[in-house]
Amino acid sequence: MDIAALIAWLVTAVGGFVMLGTWIAKGGTREPRRSRFSPGLIFGHFALAAAGLVLWIVYLIAGGKTLAWIAFVLLVPVALLGFTMLARWIPGYRDRTAAASAADAAPEQHFPVVVVAAHGLVAVATVVLVLLAALGIGS
Repeated sequence: MDIAALIAWLVTAVGGFVMLGTWIAKGGTREPRRSRFSPGLIFGHFALAAAGLVLWIVYLIAGGKTLAWIAFVLLVPVALLGFTMLARWIPGYRDRTAAASAADAAPEQHFPVVVVAAHGLVAVATVVLVLLAALGIGS
């Protein structure tokens, strides 16, 4: 269960990096007023998820259920921030055809739909796997 959670977390991180890179490349940090996502929302989600992943790796190396529970607790605000971004992304995705050009589109409107969906689904699986591992199920 521990390794399955790590793999799911790493796959989720890859999707997150793709979207973060797209958001930055399309002007998310240069023109934050065009985006439905504030830099604090984006980078807060990223920082908490990265900190949790590091803790999970330390847990796998050193052991100790306390680290597993701390990593899980960190995933709670990560998930809430992720759902917030999804709720803000959906209206922009629906409006993407109304944009006069790709240059006028918000940075997050350039996210590949497959990456958004996969990131979200694997993220939910990650939360469940981390919880099960912290509970000692499947170990």
